[in-house]
Amino acid sequence: MLVLLPPSETKLAGGDGPPLDLAALSHPALDAVRKPLLDELVELAADPPAARAALGVSERQDAEIARNAALWTSPTLPAITRYTGVLYDALDVRSLTRAGRARADARLAVGSALFGLVRAGDPIPAYRLSAGSTIPGGGALAARWRPVLEPVLAEVDDLVVDLRSGSYAALARVPGAVTVNVLAERPDGTRSVVSHHNKSHKGALARLLATTRAEPSDAAGVARIARKAGLTVERKADHLDLVLPA
Repeated sequence: MLVLLPPSETKLAGGDGPPLDLAALSHPALDAVRKPLLDELVELAADPPAARAALGVSERQDAEIARNAALWTSPTLPAITRYTGVLYDALDVRSLTRAGRARADARLAVGSALFGLVRAGDPIPAYRLSAGSTIPGGGALAARWRPVLEPVLAEVDDLVVDLRSGSYAALARVPGAVTVNVLAERPDGTRSVVSHHNKSHKGALARLLATTRAEPSDAAGVARIARKAGLTVERKADHLDLVLPA
């Protein structure tokens, strides 16, 4: 099973790994897009006003642009510890047992606007680039990633549980992936999509799936794991609704 996570805008600074080496990353077929994007971001960082506009940041966030300027020279961290925020707080890989962390490292991957797809242990620097960003002269990221990323994802032999948000899912489709929505059910039975706590619940589900000893082969198997943990899950073909009280 491969649990495909969205990245986060916020990322842990620093690191204790060597500078970025594309040869150290999984899925080398993606380097055809990774390398130009990295070089374009470094070049863009030399023009702060243009970088702010492309990245959707303000002058108060110029440290994000400085991170991009140092993409090839700054230290790295494993991807699963580089990303921070609500989903990754709920996932909390640092608290896992050694066995749990080994399973998590094997099962977790992140869909990235800059790297396309990174596995949990891939060493990456801090950076700023969102799926909706457009680098001047480069066009939309989905148009750049889809031709190379979709074939890579299609070759994944394991069941894919796709927890990415819409903009990152648009970078590449995953045939046969299990998708998940988080719904809130009110006392009168009406439901709505959870927005504020969506990331937290997906992070908790990712932790559950990353550490289970079970090896599900389809959506029904994923649903059984969730239900065994006390979650309310409804399945429709390859799609799961995680239902929570409002």
